[in-house]
Amino acid sequence: MIHLDLNEQEKQALSEALKSYLSDMSYEIADTDRMEFREELKAKRDLLKKVLDAVEKARET
Repeated sequence: MIHLDLNEQEKQALSEALKSYLSDMSYEIADTDRMEFREELKAKRDLLKKVLDAVEKARET
């Protein structure tokens, strides 16, 4: 496990970047015809959502 020490501005910037990327990723998943690639994108999206959840939780404390 990795530990990052981020100040509030850095947490906010990371959170915003992840939200933007995840939003764009939804369109990419929808437009992808290859099932194998679509599944890879979904797995990556799920992983990034976990990271975003961790960042959001850290912002609350």
